[in-house]
Amino acid sequence: MASVADIGVIGGSGFYEFLTDYDEVKVETPFGEPSETVLVGDVAGRRVAFLPRHGRDHRFPPHTIPYRANMWALRSLGVRRVLAPTAVGSLTVSYGPGTLVIPDQLVDRTRGRAQTFFDQYPVHVPFADPSCPSGRAAAIAAARAAGWVPAGSGTLVVIDGPRFSTRAESRWYSAQGWTLIGMTGHPEAVLARELAMCYTSLALITDTDAGVDEGEGVTQAEVFEVFGANMSRLRELVAEVVGSFPAQREDDLCAHALDGIRLPFELP
Repeated sequence: MASVADIGVIGGSGFYEFLTDYDEVKVETPFGEPSETVLVGDVAGRRVAFLPRHGRDHRFPPHTIPYRANMWALRSLGVRRVLAPTAVGSLTVSYGPGTLVIPDQLVDRTRGRAQTFFDQYPVHVPFADPSCPSGRAAAIAAARAAGWVPAGSGTLVVIDGPRFSTRAESRWYSAQGWTLIGMTGHPEAVLARELAMCYTSLALITDTDAGVDEGEGVTQAEVFEVFGANMSRLRELVAEVVGSFPAQREDDLCAHALDGIRLPFELP
């Protein structure tokens, strides 16, 4: 398929109206259908492919999202940079609801999710730094210019869900020094790396999970309320970040992640 977009945006809860003028592109992949038909349009002078992570009707809970199909579909359309806004919980009193974090590290606590394209051949992709350095730098700069006070680092621990953590789990995660908790950042990030795509997350804190403060713990209504209150501003920020992404990727470690590695298939 000819390249139709160079930047992909994967939106989560409440982010389904990101593009208002778009073409719908149906993509078939070796890993089944993506979450939704991909929407392609112009944002900040760049051609963008938008994919609703959970489907437009939010029919995919975090543990059943077709992550491999989603990432393969974006790569097939020409996407080489992926921007992923997401709602997360905070594991530290330093970051309260409404805080924007551009995480640089990730911890996988999921089980059973298909998290590699390389089932038939031993391919070992470097993943020491899960987030794209140039993408993070661009996102941080754009956020500051837009009036946000972003936290420029953070470790996101990803759990299966769909339930939230127990208080004991939340406190244990916090004791490890991890700062954020979510349900969708993995395996998106590693699948992007396996396809030599740059992945940058915009994590908006909606709650303090179950272990930072006493109380009844986080609820779905709380998450949706805080995310919804920040939605318009976050959409504007995503457009700003898209426009600020470097056009070239020659120096990005993500672009060279597969250099010298024999692949069992041809990349889309």
